[in-house]
Amino acid sequence: MFRIVIPARHGSTRLPGKPLLELAGKPLLQWVYERALRCGADEVLVATDDERIATVARGFGAQVMLTAASHETGTDRIAEVADRAGWGPGVMVVNLQGDEPLMPAVLVQQAAALLASHASADIATLAAPLDNLQALLDPNVVKVVTTLQGRALYFSRAPIPWHRDEAPAGLLSQCSHEGARRHIGLYAYRVGALRRLAALQPTPLERLERLEQLRALEHGMDIRVDNAAVLPGPDVNTPDDVARVVALLAVEAA
Repeated sequence: MFRIVIPARHGSTRLPGKPLLELAGKPLLQWVYERALRCGADEVLVATDDERIATVARGFGAQVMLTAASHETGTDRIAEVADRAGWGPGVMVVNLQGDEPLMPAVLVQQAAALLASHASADIATLAAPLDNLQALLDPNVVKVVTTLQGRALYFSRAPIPWHRDEAPAGLLSQCSHEGARRHIGLYAYRVGALRRLAALQPTPLERLERLEQLRALEHGMDIRVDNAAVLPGPDVNTPDDVARVVALLAVEAA
């Protein structure tokens, strides 16, 4: 079995107070929490450093842990939760980001099951085949390549894998996205690995790409990747995302 922690912070650059944004009559965070309850986890916690978020979360029935304001990442915040809750090193915990109100429960379960099925794995995550060339070239779409056995080799904002013969005149002449996969930002950790990762300093590739998962790879940690059983809905990062998500939530409720 596994636990779910939803890290939530108030200080989003593009959407300040994002967890408390109202979507179709509920705060964004409540949609995520209610989605988490469908996943069959042993426990679901909201982790935040903001009393406003904590108050709202308690109001809709969530278990909340107030964490330090100094954390730079959700991983750090979840590691504090694991320490204070006294979870052992073998406990599995899923990081369900607080801006994912349309994350299917089956994907949370898939990530946890993937980790459980690989005794040597430290982290498990998911990916999905890219369906267009524009996404391959988009630095906001994180790509992942793996071994044949599904162990992550690299994550990048760059277009990987690169089809040399399909790009005779350089970057913008690329004609193929075959074999490329985008990373889905859903993680399952063993608590021992989570503590180790949170204790490590940022690494050179992590700083260059601005991708925290590269810290784990640079330190030799085993990240397993599987193709997502279904595609997740969009997350919420911009005002345009809010409108899209509200429309999709209305479709789900119909």
